[in-house]
Amino acid sequence: MSIPGLDTWLASAQGRYILGWERARIDEAVADVFGFNALQLGLPQVDFLQANRIPLRQRANESGTVDLLCDFTALPFSAASTDLVVLPHVLEFHHDPHQILREVERILIPEGQVIILGFNPISLWGLKNRFKRQGEFPWNGSYISQLRLKDWLKLLSFELDRNQLGCFAPPYDQEKWLRYWDFMETAGGRWWGLPGAVYMVRAIKRVHGMRLIAPKWKTAKLGAKALRPMAQKEGNEH
Repeated sequence: MSIPGLDTWLASAQGRYILGWERARIDEAVADVFGFNALQLGLPQVDFLQANRIPLRQRANESGTVDLLCDFTALPFSAASTDLVVLPHVLEFHHDPHQILREVERILIPEGQVIILGFNPISLWGLKNRFKRQGEFPWNGSYISQLRLKDWLKLLSFELDRNQLGCFAPPYDQEKWLRYWDFMETAGGRWWGLPGAVYMVRAIKRVHGMRLIAPKWKTAKLGAKALRPMAQKEGNEH
């Protein structure tokens, strides 16, 4: 998935500001996820799996130099084969976000986790997105609200585990003005009435009705006849 203007934005003050918050939150979220296979879809310029200890960690994209080239709407993985999937700003910049989520649900094991990063449409950044939809990253995406995303996840039998908002500064182009709003990050938007520019959602795949069945070990009851000493039995036969 090639997004116009992405590399330029990543190197900008805005890109460093957003990614600084996102990397810190993702590092915290993936540190306690274990298993055998972890997958990052999209944004291969940034390693969002660096803090995870799963043995096989792969970055996939629809183009470029990555561990795996693939179509996000038809992932080349078996069902129930992956423990963790990270989606950094994939859904709002793809033409079929619903199918991507369906594929993620398919490849995740029961109790597997998906972590999603997205731009919040109900924010000053979201307001700018409405007026610059034809521009370059990050203004050329179709932002998805947290409420809408939660509904999609619920329909796919995911259970919300974590939900965080961050980056409360307005979308300034200069780093000094972005840093001027640092005081809001520690207190959080609840004190200022301003929603964060980006969110991180972590959800767990639940399989309803699935339960572990332990084997029932039965000890056969032996009759009194079977418990007679062999010597006594043989002596009676002579």
